[in-house]
Amino acid sequence: MTTYETPSATPGAVRRHRRRAAVASTVGTAIEWYDFFLYGTAAALVFPHVFFPGQATYTGVLASFGTQFVGFAARPLGAAIFGHVGDRVGRKSTLVTTLVLMGVSTFLIGLLPSYATLGYAAPLLLVLLRVVQGIGVGGEWGGSVLMSMEWGSRRRRGVMASWPQLGVPLGLLASTGMVKLMNATTGDDFDDWGWRVPFLASVVLIGIGLYVRLKVLESPAFTEVKQERVVVRNPVWNVLRHQPRAVLTSAFVRMSEQAPFYLFITFVLTYGTEKVGLAKGDLLNDTLVAAAVGLVCVPLFGHLSDRFGRRLIYGIGICCVGLFAFPYYALLDTGSSGLVLLAIVLSLVFHGVQYGPQAALIAEGFGTNVRYSGAGLGYQLASVIAGGPAPLIAAAILKHTGSSTYISWYIVGCSVAAMAALLLMPRPATAVTDPQGSAPEARTDPAPSAGEG
Repeated sequence: MTTYETPSATPGAVRRHRRRAAVASTVGTAIEWYDFFLYGTAAALVFPHVFFPGQATYTGVLASFGTQFVGFAARPLGAAIFGHVGDRVGRKSTLVTTLVLMGVSTFLIGLLPSYATLGYAAPLLLVLLRVVQGIGVGGEWGGSVLMSMEWGSRRRRGVMASWPQLGVPLGLLASTGMVKLMNATTGDDFDDWGWRVPFLASVVLIGIGLYVRLKVLESPAFTEVKQERVVVRNPVWNVLRHQPRAVLTSAFVRMSEQAPFYLFITFVLTYGTEKVGLAKGDLLNDTLVAAAVGLVCVPLFGHLSDRFGRRLIYGIGICCVGLFAFPYYALLDTGSSGLVLLAIVLSLVFHGVQYGPQAALIAEGFGTNVRYSGAGLGYQLASVIAGGPAPLIAAAILKHTGSSTYISWYIVGCSVAAMAALLLMPRPATAVTDPQGSAPEARTDPAPSAGEG
């Protein structure tokens, strides 16, 4: 296998492999987030009627968001499973497996009969397929980020790691666009069968993703780990035992990014239609615009983190989200189309300020031979404490108070927790962690630049 660290590798070959790794990571991640976000959109708009009928609106919404949470709860399990494989066998093989898991489970959701046909078996099967989705996306993030980041130079890790993060706005754009298209073309039949088409289309995306990813070479940083025989036998246990602070702070630093994000893209559909009386189609249009803006914000702030430091840029993003918590709902409550669009767009801009540098910020806290496990676990544990419960908490608050005030306070609380975690995060680790679990030892990576946090 040829990598850029092989003496015979030419500068042109290095650039070609680097571009290929970035593209493959971004395309594959976009497909997986398409699958994951598609479920969230359907959970807000369709699943309460299809899989939880005959119940009060609020009960159906809670049940639907509950199945969504199951996928979040499964993500740390996927991070542990594929983190172990990724740190022992390699990044590339895991990325192929996670892509197939996500695609197949999403396709099967599109075929799943409704409650009217299967009874209680329908929501049970829905939960099972959501678990598989969660395991797949839980293992996906670490591999895709590391494949891109580890092909890049040390001084450009922020922007290289941000390319796979583009999978979020790309996946959101594609999933929302498909739902919008099917809602417009099928009309009243959308709740009956129109919602299924975007799920079934996932089978086509699997083929595209596999074609791109099978052409990528293994990460050169992991290849060096294999060549130097410093592969860790039990990387998950190693990182939990020796770097618990890095794992926990990686999870909590996402509180201000992930919890508000799922309020901004999923719960907003419920809040906007049920509370404010906005049209479903208008909200989907606004989300499309915001997702398109995210395509610029994510790599931009990843690049800025290379220039000015991860922690500074990320900290600015935390402050922006906290300060926007009350204005966000105030803008939504006006019901004005222009102000609602402004609220939704700004919410994803402030999300992008954090999401751009986030991958490198978290991944640099772990040595190369435990990085997949450590970064993946830290990143995905946030799903249990932040992204997963956020729509449930917001729905419960709205039900019991009839107001968004305490939802805004919830966002502020998430921002405070994230800032505390950011201040407590360990500094970037050296290149390789000793297989026996002792202190990390320096290897071949050059010293961090002044801009690296």
